[in-house]
Amino acid sequence: MQAGSCIFCKIAAGEIPALRVLEAKDAVAFLDIGPLAPGHLLLIPKAHYTSILDVPPPALSELVSHLPGLARAVLQVTGASGLNILQNTGESSGQAVFHLHFHLIPRTAGDRLGYRWNAGSYSAGQGEALQGRIVETLKSRV
Repeated sequence: MQAGSCIFCKIAAGEIPALRVLEAKDAVAFLDIGPLAPGHLLLIPKAHYTSILDVPPPALSELVSHLPGLARAVLQVTGASGLNILQNTGESSGQAVFHLHFHLIPRTAGDRLGYRWNAGSYSAGQGEALQGRIVETLKSRV
């Protein structure tokens, strides 16, 4: 999706209304129009980045610097006892809007939101093999 047709770019530019809770030079946070719980926020960069894979590290650092304050405010206002911070990258992960964004989802005991966490395990040597390949890939990108 091109930045010009991106709904989050339009929200960031003020072309589409949103219930904003934060406006910074680099970012906007607003209530999700399809909340999983009251107080569910989205934090987006004003610049268009499709996913976490193409945002420069300094821009990502600036963006996530807003998360602690937003999280504290959401917890205080909603009275929630917990919070999920979720970032989906790619369609298979559930990303539906292809503009980098973080969900802040307030949680309470018994809220029935759930989360599939079908933990598995590595076969003998599989974890070490993956570890080695990831370490080598990271070294080659430095």
